[in-house]
Amino acid sequence: MAPVPLSPIKVGHIADVQELRKSKPTTIPERFVRDMTERPTLAPPPSSPNDIPIVDFSKLTKGNNDDEVHGEILKLATACEKWGFFQVINHEIELSLLESTENMAEEFFMLPLEEKQKYPMAPGTVQGYGQAFVFSEDQKLDWCNMFALGVEPPHIRNPKLWPTKPAKFSETIDVYSREVRKLCKNLLKYIAISLGLSQNVFAEMFGVAVQAIRMNYYPPCSRPDLVLGLSPHSDGSALTVLQQGKGNSVGLQILKDNTWVPVKPIPNALVINIGDTIEVLTNGKYKSVEHRAVTHKEKDRLSIVTFYAPSYEMELGPMQELVDENNPCKYRRYNHGEYSKHYVTNKLQGKKTLEFAKIQTKKAPLSPPPWDY
Repeated sequence: MAPVPLSPIKVGHIADVQELRKSKPTTIPERFVRDMTERPTLAPPPSSPNDIPIVDFSKLTKGNNDDEVHGEILKLATACEKWGFFQVINHEIELSLLESTENMAEEFFMLPLEEKQKYPMAPGTVQGYGQAFVFSEDQKLDWCNMFALGVEPPHIRNPKLWPTKPAKFSETIDVYSREVRKLCKNLLKYIAISLGLSQNVFAEMFGVAVQAIRMNYYPPCSRPDLVLGLSPHSDGSALTVLQQGKGNSVGLQILKDNTWVPVKPIPNALVINIGDTIEVLTNGKYKSVEHRAVTHKEKDRLSIVTFYAPSYEMELGPMQELVDENNPCKYRRYNHGEYSKHYVTNKLQGKKTLEFAKIQTKKAPLSPPPWDY
């Protein structure tokens, strides 16, 4: 999870946005001000709950009859194919655990800066406290503080970055991560069934799955029309599970039919994104979703994100069952570890990192991914 740069990366001064907010600057620092084409629209049309796909996990696992289960699998298939995104309700993770995990994350972000800086995210890496995906001194910054940790398998953990405060932080994150891991494994079973495949196909293909967690804190911003909380991107994972803070501002937006659609979270639901890995494995049938975060003038926002992906040792490519004359192979086979290196050592820029896996229609020289993981 944490690449080690081959050469020092110069990222310049990265201001801590919580500290910036406290100082109440009269203008937004230039590194946070987006180019005109990237700035969010202040009042995008609100999404109604009916617009956003909802999957009832309890109907998949405990449906009263075959018709009910089949109907929910069809909903899941439509969500994955048309949106790359859905909210899952009745997911069987205790609500008290969601609440305690949210409280732990919030307590961490409210610690004094010097305490949080004991766990720094070094330039070019993606574990620790700070901002990830920054690779130059003039790169635009997100209005966000991040705290990210590798969770599974044990060798991707960096024990020095697991905080001692708040008390029981590590214990809570471990219990939460086990439950989310279980949910991911089960969702992948039903995603496989929705594709007409064996329910265990992803489990067999993934090996010992990689899991990481990232907590994002977005303070209020006096000019939300100038900044982004998180740059547009798709996730390199197979599945991403997002928990949004209760009562927070609506900050998540997904790109649907070239329009940024704000996502109002359903209370106690979890948001699921299809990642680049599933897009490749399904030969583009199920597509990863491009998404971003925007800020609010008066309200803060907290999100807790879990990334679930295959083992770095696995070779991946489109599944043969999903390639035919009408659906020719769109992606090459590659080592998932190589793709992960490529993903975490490039700035967030839409779905550009997926170009790594695409079969080139024209013969063009490709830059090799950086070997600095």
